[in-house]
Amino acid sequence: MTVIAIDTPAHRYDVIVGSVEAGLDRIRDLSRGAQPIMVSDVRVFALHGSKVAEALGADPILVPEGEAAKSWEQLHILLAALAERGASRTTPIIALGGGSVGDLAGLAASLFKRGCPIVHVPTTLLAQADSAVGGKTAIDAFGEKNLVGTFHQPSLVLADPAYLDTLDERQLRAGYAEVVKYGLIDDPAFFAWCEANGRGLLAGHPDLRQHAITTAIQAKARIISGDLEDRSGKRALLNLGHSFGHAIEAETGLGTVLHGEAVALGMALAFRFSAEAGLCPAADAEKVVAHLGNAGLPTKLSEVGLASKGGRLTGWMARDKKNKPGRIALVLAHGIGRAFLEPSVDTRRLAQFLDAAP
Repeated sequence: MTVIAIDTPAHRYDVIVGSVEAGLDRIRDLSRGAQPIMVSDVRVFALHGSKVAEALGADPILVPEGEAAKSWEQLHILLAALAERGASRTTPIIALGGGSVGDLAGLAASLFKRGCPIVHVPTTLLAQADSAVGGKTAIDAFGEKNLVGTFHQPSLVLADPAYLDTLDERQLRAGYAEVVKYGLIDDPAFFAWCEANGRGLLAGHPDLRQHAITTAIQAKARIISGDLEDRSGKRALLNLGHSFGHAIEAETGLGTVLHGEAVALGMALAFRFSAEAGLCPAADAEKVVAHLGNAGLPTKLSEVGLASKGGRLTGWMARDKKNKPGRIALVLAHGIGRAFLEPSVDTRRLAQFLDAAP
């Protein structure tokens, strides 16, 4: 078991990477005798939720799987369910599931009575390595990914790598994209580790999974320190591949391409665009594309039916939250482990690049 402390201006919380049973007493302490409420989806609850809910005496609320959970309708239903159960401002809300469950439950917890404690128990690699930590919550709206949300830091995160044993291969590969991201941002040694150990991680080696999740969380904690609400540009580096990725998700229809798949393709595009602009060695871009492709992730727009869609994709990218008026901001790279935020990318050049991209 590994315990990682996350310090924020509001409070300090721990991320426990290890058996979920190791953290149950921590949730009981947060509950202070009150009955916690669990938010999960039907499939995850059947696999893991009933055991945890029984151990904690938690009242379950079930939501749809995947992006279907992240809607105004589901947010309203969840808030109504919290009201019906008489939840108070001290009632812990336990989000058991992947990133979508965590996003929805976190947003509801931030809004209900102006804030309830949220405990994340992520069950996907993407959520364990990335989305459960950092306090971002959101739903999709008006066809755009994560358009409506808040910052609401968790009180505790319990990431049990054993939960990944029940994850399907596509979801596992998608989550791996967010692991690799941390090597590409500012840790070339970790990217080299991924090259050497990614296959074993995906095959289920528990020590490799533990190391990858721990390394990613430690990296995220370091990056968000001092830029908790993504204002100064430091935390923006975590969006490597995401501006492209969110546009891909929106254009294909939210939920069609998994988030991690879109991020993988987005990172491949970010490195290719950087290389074409003379910012990044072509060999580094080729190495990134090769590793993501070898992991079974998409690296070409044609693989998701978006060849020659530069105008459409840049239209979505122009709406990104990082942008200033009239400018597109992109996380690009000077090389592996050397990501940076370019605040003003030429829209025409970007569209031409995407039109020509394979």
